[in-house]
Amino acid sequence: MAFAHLHVHTEYSLLDGSNKIKEYVKRVKELGMDSAAITDHGVMYGVIDFYRAAKEAGIKPIIGCEVYVAPNSRFDKELTGGDDRYYHLVLLAENNTGYANLMKIVSKGFTEGYYYKPRVDMEVLNRYHEGIIALSACLAGEVARYIQKGLIDEAKKAALKYQDCFGKRNYYLELQDHGIPNQRTVNTALLSMSKELDIPLVATNDVHYTYREDEKPHDILLCIQTAKKLADEDRMRYEGGQYYVKSEEEMKGLFPYAWEAVENTQDIADRCNVDIEFGVTKLPHFEVPAGYDSWSYLNKLCSDGLKERYPEDDGTLKERLDYELDIIRRMGYVDYFLIVWDFINYAKSNDIMVGPGRGSAAGSIVSYCLKITNIDPIKYNLLFERFLNPERVSMPDIDIDFCFERRQEVIDYVGKKYGAEKVVQIVTFGTMAAKGVIRDVGRVMDLPYSYVDGIAKMIPNELNVTIDRALQANPELRKLYETDEQVKVLIDMSKRLEGLPRHTSMHAAGVVICPDSADEYVPLSRGSDGCITTQFTMTTLEELGLLKMDFLGLRTLTVIQNAVNLIKKDKNIGLDIDAVDFNDKAVLDSIGTGRTDGVFQLESGGMKNFMKELKPRNLEDIIAGISLYRPGPMDFIPRYIKGKNNAASISYLCPQLQPILEPTYGCIVYQEQVMQIVRDLGGYTMGRSDLVRRAMSKKKQSVMEKERANFIYGNEEEGVPGCVRNGISEQVAGTIYEEMMDFAKYAFNKSHAACYAVVSYQTAYLKYYYPVEFMAALLTSVIDNPGKVSEYILTCRSMGIKILPPDINEGEAGFSVSGGSIRYALTAIKGVGRPVIDEVTRERTARGPFLSLQDFVTRMADSEVNKRTVENFIKSGTFDGLGGTRKQFMSVFVQMMDSQQHNKKNNLAGQMSLFDLVSEEEKSDFEIRLPDVGEYSKELLLGFEKEVLGIYISGHPLEEYEQTWRKHITRTTADFMMDEETGEMNVRDQERVTVGGMIAEKKIKYTKNDKIMAFLTLEDLVGSIEVLVFPKVYEQESAKLTEENKVFVKGRVSAEEDRDGKLICESIQAFDDIRKTLWIKFPTKPEYEAAEKQLLEILAESDGNDGVVIYVENPKAKKALPPNRSVRADQALIARLGELYGEGNIKLV
Repeated sequence: MAFAHLHVHTEYSLLDGSNKIKEYVKRVKELGMDSAAITDHGVMYGVIDFYRAAKEAGIKPIIGCEVYVAPNSRFDKELTGGDDRYYHLVLLAENNTGYANLMKIVSKGFTEGYYYKPRVDMEVLNRYHEGIIALSACLAGEVARYIQKGLIDEAKKAALKYQDCFGKRNYYLELQDHGIPNQRTVNTALLSMSKELDIPLVATNDVHYTYREDEKPHDILLCIQTAKKLADEDRMRYEGGQYYVKSEEEMKGLFPYAWEAVENTQDIADRCNVDIEFGVTKLPHFEVPAGYDSWSYLNKLCSDGLKERYPEDDGTLKERLDYELDIIRRMGYVDYFLIVWDFINYAKSNDIMVGPGRGSAAGSIVSYCLKITNIDPIKYNLLFERFLNPERVSMPDIDIDFCFERRQEVIDYVGKKYGAEKVVQIVTFGTMAAKGVIRDVGRVMDLPYSYVDGIAKMIPNELNVTIDRALQANPELRKLYETDEQVKVLIDMSKRLEGLPRHTSMHAAGVVICPDSADEYVPLSRGSDGCITTQFTMTTLEELGLLKMDFLGLRTLTVIQNAVNLIKKDKNIGLDIDAVDFNDKAVLDSIGTGRTDGVFQLESGGMKNFMKELKPRNLEDIIAGISLYRPGPMDFIPRYIKGKNNAASISYLCPQLQPILEPTYGCIVYQEQVMQIVRDLGGYTMGRSDLVRRAMSKKKQSVMEKERANFIYGNEEEGVPGCVRNGISEQVAGTIYEEMMDFAKYAFNKSHAACYAVVSYQTAYLKYYYPVEFMAALLTSVIDNPGKVSEYILTCRSMGIKILPPDINEGEAGFSVSGGSIRYALTAIKGVGRPVIDEVTRERTARGPFLSLQDFVTRMADSEVNKRTVENFIKSGTFDGLGGTRKQFMSVFVQMMDSQQHNKKNNLAGQMSLFDLVSEEEKSDFEIRLPDVGEYSKELLLGFEKEVLGIYISGHPLEEYEQTWRKHITRTTADFMMDEETGEMNVRDQERVTVGGMIAEKKIKYTKNDKIMAFLTLEDLVGSIEVLVFPKVYEQESAKLTEENKVFVKGRVSAEEDRDGKLICESIQAFDDIRKTLWIKFPTKPEYEAAEKQLLEILAESDGNDGVVIYVENPKAKKALPPNRSVRADQALIARLGELYGEGNIKLV
């Protein structure tokens, strides 16, 4: 073969290349080539994937990049506009030095030269030129640009400049021919320039997609990139359809006048040899105190920890510790543990809350002794080999949860300790997933939104679902695809683009710590917020042997810490949350009631019901609960509960299973149990049993079949005795293995579940013993999400905790505790920033509480408090304690603030006001008086609260209807909200539901046929949703669709990706049309008889369709009044009856 592609864009030229790496390598192989290059625009995102795929296929990978070169310095921003901001230049790594230099060059483009594109300049190229071969690139290259402008001498100068930089025979003039007229001009000039300057030629094809027929999907991709439609005239396109992977014959056919240029590609390919090293650990060195080396220091820390954690140890645990330490030393991870211990120690000493652990690290006694984790692995039977397997060399993985608000401090500490240039965050790629790509392609093809949306919704909501999988799973979609031409085109185009990376973002928690400057090991990029990230993803970094850590921010830890601080402040109790009694029956019983709002991991509707059934008796039950409540293992829940409630129903296939499965009532729940069964019954080593578990969870069929025989019959060569030798019959062993295989694909890591269960229990403990403090901390944690705030306020009310409006003298930045109630947070008021609140609290602390509105205005005159701030304070009720009504304050605050400003100006001018001459006592006579205007109506007060707080506090327009509302709905508006962390909502698309609430807003829209439809905002006690009323329903129900009307809406859920759900209305019923029952209670029969005459007279005055029931407590009796006695049970009637017979004796249901 005498040709290799040296100018190739893959899928990692984001939204510009649709050439998928695997397909590209396969195509090159088919064409009989032995080498191929990758040269994405300015980035090296794909080089490792490409290197591995090429090596696997027996193709030599040539690592390169098409960089952007700034005309002058990379630090210059705008010297020339448009096309002349940068030139293209193709760089290929000839050897490992060249690969290292290429990483440096590409990194500098992002870290120092980013302006529209990552740009480098001649200074960078001169510094890092060694080991690199350069090609002059396409029409956007510097030489080609000058030729197109007719500046041949400038073009020659540029060519010589690059040749001087890279060296003779390391710089080539690049010929391309895609049928563009300009290329003919440029090629003619390059031919003569090559002869004159003795610079060799090379022929390339600017590959952007794999096959000739990919031109159309690639064009759609460009439209997605530029937000254009296919039909648009003025848009970027690659004309001519020539940008695919061509064969050698096609290339020679294009350049009959320059075959040596085609053959030079093979010479270059033969010169390029880069070897990338995988799997060799590159840990940063940890500095230990004088007199120690890393190994002896780790031993010292562990033995100190062992004495503290297990003072009673008789030597057996010391043995396990030594065994673990020995494996850690053998595998080369001593420094790793010290690094983790150090930053966790930093966090704990600086009062930054750290989680009890996460993932398999909790199975290690070393982690427990170093206080990296807080779960006793011995007590909960957690396995070290699930974490570090001596038979499988791979980096241990310790993920750590930190307090959400202070996680960055820990990352900053690591940056300071090891050097900022060595610590960088990690990139992730957002890909075009099945639903999203169909929507994108549909938009570009200019198909109606609802039509495309309908097709996208036919894709099942499964994890990592593909369009092909959807076509198999959904017959309706398959039929459309086969019969409707438009759907076929849409889906075929989408399939070609599916899975392409769409954009980069920063990994939420991943940080990589390198032994030297990061760009020695990995090319760097820049996140959208300017933060430096790697160009390789987390898994690639691990394969390269770099140390990656997950610094996760867990909101619940922030809640726990804030609650503990509130308990200290409010009750003066110093609670150590890690030392609480984990077998407190009262706390476990409270979880068993299912009232677990705000309890970590146990909040969802399904989980609440599960906890009610499970009625946990100890922490083990909660660990199992978290593990079982997931798709798949859910099928085992009834069996688990049956075993828990009836020990007689548990049977073990052989006695050896009993000790392993006893804690989980005979069910296999954890991966650790799979490992123990394989070890104790089949006689495997612990490390090997972990390999079996991995094969099962990854569904590696061939390995599982092979291990099945080993498990049952043993394998002498590999030192596995097998079950039969251990006295377990072949049949029983086979059944056990089947059950394991069935479950292992779902089995959960017990160490991980145990860590989560501890946090769940801690939150339940706080909620049970310190409900006010816990709920205040919980509300503070969701302060930016009014929907969640409303939901938790409703929870507080059901727990009997009162929510007080914000208060200028008592309120704080977060929700705080006031007596037995929760005081609303000042920062939750719209338009009032944190700086204002900080100034208010400082002033309050320094000079005492504010005494009146005038006092506040005067004292805060020099601060950031403006008229809008004061108005919002008044509307939210923050000034209610300053002796006046909200209406009075609204009447005078502007006057007060203007007069204050006026006085300030006069003072600056050296004038004295009358105010300065009078004594303190008389000052109040000169203050602006509050006018006698009374207070706003209840509706208006609530309206103002909603406006500035996003929710109602002093009441709710639906409060009096709460019983009726709860009785008739199947979902609340909160179920339509997308969970920030999981991206999911409680309702399913097309689910039929009933919601109830008040119509807060109504917008009318005319359809194409001049019919009326409406968009409603429906508000209930926890939030609001959008309701769509189509013309047919609107005609029938329009009378009920007035603002402020209280209605129940039946309909279908419309749930799209990445946005809150909506409701499509099918029918509407007004609250008043629903028959309610008014209960009136009397303590004894004589008391009822005495009141009967007056009561019936009052009831007769009210006419409606609500029933009345009289209830007598002693002796117990009830009497339903006949239908002709029905009433309209409105607020006025209830209030009147309440005055006469006691509020507690009147109830509307």
